[in-house]
Amino acid sequence: MKKFFIILVFFSIISDVSASIKENIIKKFTDIKNVSFDFEQNINGKIENGNCIIEYPKKIYCKYNLSNQKVLVADGKSLVIKTLSSYYYYPLEKTPLDTILNKEYLLKKIKNLDQREVSDDFINFNFIENENEINLFFDKKTYNLIGWQTVDIYQNVSITYLSSIKRNQKLKKEIFKLPQQN
Repeated sequence: MKKFFIILVFFSIISDVSASIKENIIKKFTDIKNVSFDFEQNINGKIENGNCIIEYPKKIYCKYNLSNQKVLVADGKSLVIKTLSSYYYYPLEKTPLDTILNKEYLLKKIKNLDQREVSDDFINFNFIENENEINLFFDKKTYNLIGWQTVDIYQNVSITYLSSIKRNQKLKKEIFKLPQQN
């Protein structure tokens, strides 16, 4: 009987620690209005980097460190990827970013999902939305969102790592204005 009680206490402590990490992630994520960060993105082995600003809900501005001056901008409804020589326009709802940039939806998902410990440092939440597999990664110590991985309907794997994260900065609203085609 004593062994059973010790095992029960051990599992309840592990469960409480795990729940508190999830609760802290939810609390910290709830308090975010915007976040800026440096990123490294790997899409099927092609690595790009730069910096981004996300403003919830559904706005993002990313400037890539590339000679073609690539920028990615979403204004809440549309997504534009522009370089010196190309211009791509997408309805935001047709991309995995529509889900990733929807903080309220992500919070609901996280509350109802089981977390997975990826390592001593990271927690992962995984789900499928609109035929896109989405993995969110959070730091176990800071509770910050530190990246995501998507697998789209064409089986393209995109992994984005975040660093130098700053929360709730004063932003210029015009940065989310879609760039015009040349």
